Amino acid sequence: MNIGVNHINIITKDSLLYNGSALLYSVTAYFSGIIGLFSQDILINIISIFVLAHGMIIAAYLVHECAHNLIFRKMLHNTYLGRALTWLCGASYGTYEDIRYKHFRHHVDNDDVVWFDYEDFFRNHPLILKITQILEWFYIPIHEIIMHIIMAFTSFFIDERRDQRKRNIFVLLVRSSLFISIAFYFPVVALYYLVAYVIMMTVLRFMDSIQHDYSYNLTLFSNERPERKGDFEWEQEHTFSNPISMKIPVLNWLVLNFGFHNAHHSDMTIPWYQLQEKHKEMFGDNSRNHVPFLAQLKIFHKQRVNRIIDNHTELSPTGHDYLVAARKADVSGGNAASFLTSF
Repeated sequence: MNIGVNHINIITKDSLLYNGSALLYSVTAYFSGIIGLFSQDILINIISIFVLAHGMIIAAYLVHECAHNLIFRKMLHNTYLGRALTWLCGASYGTYEDIRYKHFRHHVDNDDVVWFDYEDFFRNHPLILKITQILEWFYIPIHEIIMHIIMAFTSFFIDERRDQRKRNIFVLLVRSSLFISIAFYFPVVALYYLVAYVIMMTVLRFMDSIQHDYSYNLTLFSNERPERKGDFEWEQEHTFSNPISMKIPVLNWLVLNFGFHNAHHSDMTIPWYQLQEKHKEMFGDNSRNHVPFLAQLKIFHKQRVNRIIDNHTELSPTGHDYLVAARKADVSGGNAASFLTSF
């Protein structure tokens, strides 16, 4: 079938340029990175690990764009692309539709809407908590890894998703067969892939960590009316922007401008390549309405163990106080808030 621009209904010429380039880069980085892992040259291996990781990162943020229907005009075409991209960033065990549903609940409810109570899980399994704390101290994102492992089996854990078991088993068989085969014949390549995957998870969690100050609520499958639904002012007060750089805009493209989170929450229909301009429109060129990158790094480093559990208390700053504290690196941030883990 000949699929032209008119058929796929690209939104605008800018969308064709920016999204087309991002998609081409992501796919090229992913597959060239995979190929580079098989090289006998260790330098090529190291470069390929980072190229592969970044290809997966861009794929993940393109899934986010698809979920908001910001790439194609038709929702169906965004769905097709979103489904395909979940295979690149390791989120294909659950469905793209579940990712989209949970993420929209996050926006509409003004809440971190979840099914899995990980703090309760850690309290009931103190040994796992201790191991998690030790590994996180060594910058190993085991908390995020636990979430991704659970995601791989969600149809067996969540009653509401029992009808997905055949699909879940199929994806598990395909992905595990490929990985086991590579691990058997090329164990070092399998290790390199895991390193790239861990880098992707680390970057995604880094960007997610301080973008909101509210804790999660176990309302993913609840029909009760959310307490803060539709409260735009509250949403903006408790949403925070964490760009990589305000002076060098292109650096923010490394994560498709995901750090301009206030702009994104102010209008979900704004594509990634227009978010920085929206941020400037909202706050001005020299505003202090964002968390500087150095402060982000300090929070990520200092609170890597503390934020695993009980990172929201009555004494924790909220709203504008949170922003002020975050700019001084005096908040803990959050964990396990990735839009890829749809539970």
